[in-house]
Amino acid sequence: MGSESEIEAAFADDPALVSYVAAGDPDAEATKEYVRALVRGGTDVVELGLPFSEPIAEGPTIQQAIRRALDAGMTPDRYFDLVAELREDVDVPLVCMTYYNLIYQYGDGEARSASNGNGETAGGEEGPEPFVVAAAEAGLSGIIVPDLPVDESDPLKEACDAHGLDLIFIVAPTTTDERLGRMLDRASGFVYVQGRLGTTGARSDVSSETHVSLGRLDETDLPKAVGFGISEREHAREIVAGGADGIIVGSAFVDIVASQEDVPDRLEAKARELKAGALDGAGEVPEPEGK
Repeated sequence: MGSESEIEAAFADDPALVSYVAAGDPDAEATKEYVRALVRGGTDVVELGLPFSEPIAEGPTIQQAIRRALDAGMTPDRYFDLVAELREDVDVPLVCMTYYNLIYQYGDGEARSASNGNGETAGGEEGPEPFVVAAAEAGLSGIIVPDLPVDESDPLKEACDAHGLDLIFIVAPTTTDERLGRMLDRASGFVYVQGRLGTTGARSDVSSETHVSLGRLDETDLPKAVGFGISEREHAREIVAGGADGIIVGSAFVDIVASQEDVPDRLEAKARELKAGALDGAGEVPEPEGK
């Protein structure tokens, strides 16, 4: 995309904390309050989930958050309104995490009123362009689409390039070298490194797969952020010390939201803890030769 994007800039000084919440869980006003709390705690990028009825990459914690958001009436247009309001009072990049069927059908009118994206065509325009235009106008900086194969990503990539959004790809432990190369040719913003096989969810340890995946990305200049399973300061420290440029945390925050107890204060404290762990890890990374 030429010059450094807003998302890349968020990784420039310190290891970045990328924090996920589901938009509309439990409602839009609460989401705004929660995002502000995460930013106060040191979040550098907010991954704002756009609810979809079949979130195949998500574990039970985030699936339940998505269900609560859908039950509360979250739709793509309400999501874009929420993003526009957040851009007025937080100064970090906002990234959309959602699924391709919803993106593809947004322009047909049906997806605008029902977040499951599975309705009949309403006679409008199919394809990713209308969604990307709306995303850019709302103030999003990037999009993550976990179910979009890289070989089918060109239409979305072209729309994102045309409207100044980063398209962020997820690299799994099982991603082949050939497929990884195609991803890196199209990726911008940062590379989302899936830290372990399976779905999202807080874990008690860091998988050895994380270090193997990071080692495969030595040649890219894009920041590398690891997600799936990070919930404690020590996890963050270990991952950044192992060569990551940032961490992605979702379930640990969504668990706090689900508890409905002192949510903003606890989100801020957890973000502060995880950011501190990332900074701890950065202090253990040796300087490259020649610096």
